[in-house]
Amino acid sequence: MTLINLRNFGITLGVPLISNLNFTVSARDRIGIVAANGRGKSTLLNCIAGRLEPSVGDITRSRGLRVGYVEQNVPADLAAMSFYHAVLCALPDEQAESEGWRVDVTLDSLDVPQVLRERALADLSGGWQRLAMLARIWVTEPDVLLLDEPTNHLDLAKISLLEDWLNALPSDVPVLIASHDRAFLDAVTHRTLFLRQEQSTTYALPYGRARAALEEADVSDERRYQKDMKTAQQLRKQAAKLNNLGINSGSDLLTVKTKQLKARAERLEDMARPGHQERSSGAIKLANRGIQAKILVTLDDAGVETPDGTLLFKTGKRWICQGDRIVLLGHNGAGKTRLVEMIRHAIADQSVSGAIRATPSLALGYSDQALSHLGHDDTPLGLITRLFELGEQRARTLLAGAGMGIDMQGRAIGRLSGGQKARLSMLVLRLTNPNFYLLDEPTNHLDIDGQEALEGELMAQEASCLLVSHDRSFVRAIGNRFWLIEKKRLVEVDGPEEFFAEAGRRN
Repeated sequence: MTLINLRNFGITLGVPLISNLNFTVSARDRIGIVAANGRGKSTLLNCIAGRLEPSVGDITRSRGLRVGYVEQNVPADLAAMSFYHAVLCALPDEQAESEGWRVDVTLDSLDVPQVLRERALADLSGGWQRLAMLARIWVTEPDVLLLDEPTNHLDLAKISLLEDWLNALPSDVPVLIASHDRAFLDAVTHRTLFLRQEQSTTYALPYGRARAALEEADVSDERRYQKDMKTAQQLRKQAAKLNNLGINSGSDLLTVKTKQLKARAERLEDMARPGHQERSSGAIKLANRGIQAKILVTLDDAGVETPDGTLLFKTGKRWICQGDRIVLLGHNGAGKTRLVEMIRHAIADQSVSGAIRATPSLALGYSDQALSHLGHDDTPLGLITRLFELGEQRARTLLAGAGMGIDMQGRAIGRLSGGQKARLSMLVLRLTNPNFYLLDEPTNHLDIDGQEALEGELMAQEASCLLVSHDRSFVRAIGNRFWLIEKKRLVEVDGPEEFFAEAGRRN
């Protein structure tokens, strides 16, 4: 049964985002929505939820349909509330008084520990805040569930918990998920909508298989495009010849025929624009200045501690060598980011003694998950010109290539979207021209095209790196060595799969 129907749907916000979308949502649907950053995923969900109206076209919903929309951010007025109260106040007042048990049932289904239920949302991790927003919507018993980037800020255990929870929902409740997490989409969806400006496409397949089908269609689309462009070129040549003959002979018939040929060429050109050319919102390029040293960083049984001096783990004797792409695995709080910080400081201090030693010729490219190296009040143009002594025109060209138009280049970085900040961070890394990368959650906020571009660049540049990531697809694609933090020791393992499986069992 069709619950939601979009007909000739279109959204224009300054520029067209979506055009001519015809799409239905039925009971039992589990739909992944995939698009580049800034291409309308959140806007589409807002329209489906009834918060926004489309620029053109219609959305019809079944009578009385209750749509629950879990947005990305925690509203400011909820920050001081406890986890429990933030969920309870999502219910109408009379229902909250008589049916508060619904909150307990929902929080139990999400395995929220009792100790966290009385803690203020502002004091919780981003992962628990995301689950609180989900619980707020689910307690209202919606007929359709909309999730906007639900795995943002979640560690592997919570991602696994969310996957299990979604797969255990009543099968007649459709779920629409806008996400860049490829492994997550494969685990919880069976339909995929690839959102494009003019040629959005739907497949009755989970993301991985749908992506393969889309790429096959894009190859066919490209062949058709090239054929149509060749035909249009021939028509224009014929039109030019007839036009010359018509001028010389004064024939009205040849003039009419010339116009008809030009019109046919224009129709072909207008209709032939291939959807696959609507790619990501800016290029990602990296660099590798090269290095002669074979051993880049030495860890000599370094102790990794909390700020209060509690030992988290010891590294043992480890080396990071040229060509290593090491993925650091471990549960939240195990000390992954602490180790990354210690290595960063050793490189910055050019330390050649102590428990962590870096070769003096190391040039570091660093990015943390909060993108804290990007000033909140700075502008992209100001940041790039100051850090790299580039002329304004060159800086503007580089920023445009990274997906930041003239209007964004003078905007405060704090006002940019997560995806725009991530691409700016990648541009800074490229211009730094490092020979070693330390990357803490580098795929946060990157769309799928951006993630794949980053993977391709790290491989193509033969970059040496140590990285932390909860993105299973990214880890599988990039890593050639894997270090695992367990039982207060750092050990090398053959691959990430056993850790992924164990993280799922912990939820």
